[in-house]
Amino acid sequence: MADKVLIYSRFPKTMMARFAERFELLDTGGKPALEVFSADELGGIRAMLTAGGSPLGADTMDLFPKLGAIVCYGTGYDGVDLTAAAARNIAVGHSPGANAASVADIAMTLMLATTRRILVADQYVRSGDWAGSKQSPMMRPQAGMPGRRIGVYGMGEIGRKIAARCAAFESEVGYFSRSKYDLPYQYFPTLEALADWCSVLMIAVRAGAETQHVVNADILGRLGEHGYVVNISRGSVIDERALVAALSDKTIAGAGLDVYEREPHAPDALTELPNVVFAPHIGGHTLESHVAMQNCVLANLTAFFAGEPLPYRVKSA
Repeated sequence: MADKVLIYSRFPKTMMARFAERFELLDTGGKPALEVFSADELGGIRAMLTAGGSPLGADTMDLFPKLGAIVCYGTGYDGVDLTAAAARNIAVGHSPGANAASVADIAMTLMLATTRRILVADQYVRSGDWAGSKQSPMMRPQAGMPGRRIGVYGMGEIGRKIAARCAAFESEVGYFSRSKYDLPYQYFPTLEALADWCSVLMIAVRAGAETQHVVNADILGRLGEHGYVVNISRGSVIDERALVAALSDKTIAGAGLDVYEREPHAPDALTELPNVVFAPHIGGHTLESHVAMQNCVLANLTAFFAGEPLPYRVKSA
């Protein structure tokens, strides 16, 4: 009999196909587990698959008395209460670095689309304004990448790939993170100092209580009227109200966003602004990334049911 795995978050069935070949999946479809399955069915659950950002606290863990492993699909695990998991001897796994290249690519895409005003240029062609030689202040020359100062907030796997890509564009790269590394980029001791220095702030830091709204009105103000912010981390890192205000009053020039405080993000004051480029949290959504993340999930689940340590266990859990 195949081992049972509870699918706690909502995932497309195509993403679960490889897991279904190895395990018996109890898919909640993102609904509360007790609305979909009986207490008896859930009582024997030993392993759970979740999206890292989905809230998963002590009360939920207590619904599964035999739960021994929570495996996150993807790099993030900010939704999981690691303290509660550790207290219940529940191992937490994830897919470290599996989607780093894809996320770094979308960061670059958003930065270039924002700083070079690609969406504005696209509309300029589509509307016939270019063919009609209609002048547009939005089409005035913008600063290019050579010599541009790019600040990377967070120097993990994704941050390093972003930094390397920016360096290849002949930009100056600086960074701030909890630790200073032996890297060919300028290190700044505080986020404030990094924001004062750079013209584009790339957010690649892990989400958590210490980074909640850390990119606030003060940080945005330090970027200045020619500054941009790009977020491919988690929406919680930016104070979204402060961001709307900074974009509206031209405190900063623009933003590129793949993540939001609430997802999916409904049209609101932020989406009405013309100086923002949006993506629907697709940073890690490439074929290669999904295969890599699924490989990590399979390795974690296989090891758990074999009574072995998770090979991709969250280090702080």
